[in-house]
Amino acid sequence: MRTDQLGRHLAGPLAPLYTLHGDEAFLTQEAAQQLRDAARRQGYTEREVMTVEPGFQWSRLGMSGNSLSLFAEQKLLELRITTGKPGVEGAKAIEAFCSDLPPDTLTIVICPKLDRTAQNAKWFQALAGAGEMIEAKAVERYQLPDWITGRLVAQGQRLGSEALDFLADRVEGNLFAAHQEIQKLGLLYPQGEISFTDVQAAVANVARFDVFQLGETLLSGDAERFVRMLDGLRAEGEAPHLVLWALSEETRALYRIGQGRSRGLPMPQLMKDNRIWGNKQRLIDGALGRVKASTLRAALAHAGEIDRLVKGVGEGDAWDELKQLGLALMGRAVVKP
Repeated sequence: MRTDQLGRHLAGPLAPLYTLHGDEAFLTQEAAQQLRDAARRQGYTEREVMTVEPGFQWSRLGMSGNSLSLFAEQKLLELRITTGKPGVEGAKAIEAFCSDLPPDTLTIVICPKLDRTAQNAKWFQALAGAGEMIEAKAVERYQLPDWITGRLVAQGQRLGSEALDFLADRVEGNLFAAHQEIQKLGLLYPQGEISFTDVQAAVANVARFDVFQLGETLLSGDAERFVRMLDGLRAEGEAPHLVLWALSEETRALYRIGQGRSRGLPMPQLMKDNRIWGNKQRLIDGALGRVKASTLRAALAHAGEIDRLVKGVGEGDAWDELKQLGLALMGRAVVKP
């Protein structure tokens, strides 16, 4: 089953064994906690955790299943295979365990993402045959708004389409951050619809200097604020490759929008296609008026040079080059030392 099907499943009787695996670690952790909570409600009051690390004694798995507790009639056993590779001894131990599951024990096996070879292995097939298999599939960008909406509905809140797309863009690829932002909205605002302005304010307060705000500052042409933010990010230990990514994304978006506008394409569609939301939309015309297409092409080439600097290839300071790149994109004269 998928992780989003687990809640309905837990309304019924529990299986003796559950195996969790998949692309999305956050969903795996969340599903494991759902199982722990359900087990506790159904009387599994003792919990034993085994983490497979170098030197792990696989005999412990069989011994745990055969041991009786003095304090609880039912036990929850967690087996965490952090690498997803139990080895020859581990594979045999798992197959033996699955062939004779211990009574009054609920077992949860937690694995990372597994490739096709691992999923076809005998030990994994033994787990699949002995209980329920739960896959934590990655939430793709097009699925993210629905995923966020479902969690907001659970706390009595909702977002308009613009605010929803803004939030989705900010947390894409990081469900743990998405979960935190959704919880934050639940703490900051009452039930009902949350305005786009409120979402911007809440999400922007994640950090004192937010690399994602750098793009808006770039588009606004506020060179003084841009330099101040860049210096602040550097002082806070932000990774230069993340700053480079943010500036490169704005550069590519500007270039594509400029090219599309020159061909007569409608601006609303260009904004949507290039993920330009909220306040950024009113800044695009001014930003395009400050630079030419040739400047944007040169900026993308410059970004490639900075990428090599970040990776330790070439001479120069990546942060100084990022500053020069930003100033050039704002139409400011750049004088290199």
